[in-house]
Amino acid sequence: MTADQPHILLLAGTFEARVLAKKLQERFRAVRQTASFAGAVKDLPDLGVPTRIGGFGGIEGLRQYLQTEKVSLIIDATHPFAAQMSWNAFHAAEREDVAILRLERPAWQQAPNDLWNPVASMDNAADAIPDGARAFLAVGRKEIATFYRRGDIIGTARMIEPPPVPLPDHWSLVLARPPQSAEEEVELFKERGITHVVTKNSGGTRAYAKIEAARQMQLPVIIVDRPELPSTDTAATVNDVLDWTDKSLNT
Repeated sequence: MTADQPHILLLAGTFEARVLAKKLQERFRAVRQTASFAGAVKDLPDLGVPTRIGGFGGIEGLRQYLQTEKVSLIIDATHPFAAQMSWNAFHAAEREDVAILRLERPAWQQAPNDLWNPVASMDNAADAIPDGARAFLAVGRKEIATFYRRGDIIGTARMIEPPPVPLPDHWSLVLARPPQSAEEEVELFKERGITHVVTKNSGGTRAYAKIEAARQMQLPVIIVDRPELPSTDTAATVNDVLDWTDKSLNT
């Protein structure tokens, strides 16, 4: 790769980003690509492309990176709730006149039999859990502490890595990725006596089983709405991103 080749900065961290990194490499072999992961990443996946780990230092730090590394395109494939990174990328791209696209997987939609209670924030979600509930909390390791003040509930929290602050003594921790089958979730919910499910509206298919399980069991779901993200070009699928990239590199 040479410095005058187009350079794609892929803001990674999601399953879709992993797929996209390999697809971009296959389709655009003459293009340089860098995948960026936020924070300390355990078991960093091998994407087959150069990677970097850690923040950029806000908007100005990202602008400097775009200049130094001669970035041609930014593809934001971060989690729908990684709002700060999406906003920083949007502003940095705008100021440096770099094309940007966000891979935005569709949000989950409420079905007729779903018992959803949409809320605007994690604090609202914590407030919405009834006294004495046995709540299944799929909210992420960084956000789980928001719920610790609810000493009147019994929480079962699932995450891939342990939280920074340990759970309350009477809660339980499940260290695992979400299963792909609703049957597994139903089994877990029955085993733990779950009465309420709390989750982000992350969208996609890889964490949808808990929504299906709650529907089958007619459990109330307290679902946190997505944060406001910048208005920019978006794509719903990996293939849509590839097509956008093709057009952007050839204009």
